[in-house]
Amino acid sequence: MDTTVDFGLFSLDVGLVIAGLLVGFVVGLTGMGGGALMTPILILFFGIDPITAVSSDLVVSLFMKPVGAAVHLRRGTVNLKLVRWLVIGSVPAAIAGVLIITSIGDSEAVENAIKVALGIALLLSVATMIGKATVSLRQYYRDRAAGIASSGDSVFEIQVKPVPTLLIGALGGVVVGMTSVGSGSLIIVGLLLLYPSLRAGGLVGTDLVQAVPLVGAAALTYIILGEFQGATTIALLIGALPGVYVGARVSSRGQAGIIRRALVLVLFASGLKLVGVSPVAVGVASMVFVLIGPVVWTLVRSTGGFQHRPERDPNVPFWRLVWASASGVPPRYQGESITDDPDPKWGKEKSAADPL
Repeated sequence: MDTTVDFGLFSLDVGLVIAGLLVGFVVGLTGMGGGALMTPILILFFGIDPITAVSSDLVVSLFMKPVGAAVHLRRGTVNLKLVRWLVIGSVPAAIAGVLIITSIGDSEAVENAIKVALGIALLLSVATMIGKATVSLRQYYRDRAAGIASSGDSVFEIQVKPVPTLLIGALGGVVVGMTSVGSGSLIIVGLLLLYPSLRAGGLVGTDLVQAVPLVGAAALTYIILGEFQGATTIALLIGALPGVYVGARVSSRGQAGIIRRALVLVLFASGLKLVGVSPVAVGVASMVFVLIGPVVWTLVRSTGGFQHRPERDPNVPFWRLVWASASGVPPRYQGESITDDPDPKWGKEKSAADPL
C-alpha cells in the first residue's frame, strides 16, 4: 500500500515516518533495538531494497547516537582510551564491510546476502541480549550478597586491553557495515565479556561514543558509493527524533521490561524469517519462545543467574513468578517483597534485578 502524501513542494511517506517514530520510541524507552529493528521493518514491511534500508538506518543512527553520547560525556562515564582502541578496529572494518557487501555484482545476490547476514546478526543480537542480561543478573545478586551498593568498577579503573578491544571493534564494525546491526548489541556484549567488572553506565557510555565514528564511517561510505536515498532517510528522521525523546521521557517514569521482551521476540522472529526459515516454522519457534522463555527466565532469576540452587519465597505461587518474568516486573522471592507493594516505585535498585 502506498503511504506517500504529496504536499505540493515535496512528498512524504507517512508510513516511514510512523516506522521511525515507533523505532525511535523503542530506542528511547529501552536503550536497545535501533538498527536491529529499523532495518528489518524497512525490508520486510516496506519492501525497500536491503542496501537502501541499511544505509538509511545508518544515517538515522548517526543523528540519534550523538545525543546519548553527549550525555555520557558530560557525566564522565566514558573511557576515551577504550573508545580509541574500539574505533581503531571498528572504523576501517565498517568501511570494509560496506565495500564487501556492495562489491557483489548481481543485485539479487546482494539482496540475498544482506538478508542472510542481517538475519544472522539479529539472532546473534538476541543471544547477546539474553547473555548480557544473565551476566548482569549474576553481578547484581553477587554484589547484593556482598553488601555492595554500587556494582562494578568505575570506567576509569579498568585496565584497557588494546588488542582484544581492537578485535571486538573490528568484528562489530564488519557486521555494522554489512547490516547496520551490532553497534549497540554485539560490541557492548563483547565489552561486557572482556571487562566484566565495568559498571553499566561506563559500559553504555563508552559504547555510545565509539558508535558515533563507527556508524558515521559506514554511513559516509554508503553515501559516497551512491547507495543512499535521501527521501527515505528524511521520513525516518522526522519520526525517529521525537520518538527517541518521548521514549526517554516515558522510560524515566516506569518499567520497560515488557517492551524489551517484546523486542527480543520480534528480533528473534525477524532473524529466522530473514535467514529463510518458513513462515510456519517461524510461528512455531516464536510460540515456543513465548511459552518456554518466561519459565527459563524464572529459573535464571531464582538461581541468581545459575549461581546456586533455586531459591524463592514459598508463599508465592510459581505461576506468579513466571508471569513476572514474562511481563518484566520483578517478582517477590528470596524474602524481597516487590510485587505486593501497593505503591511500587520502580527505581534503579528494582530494575537492576531484571536487566533484560
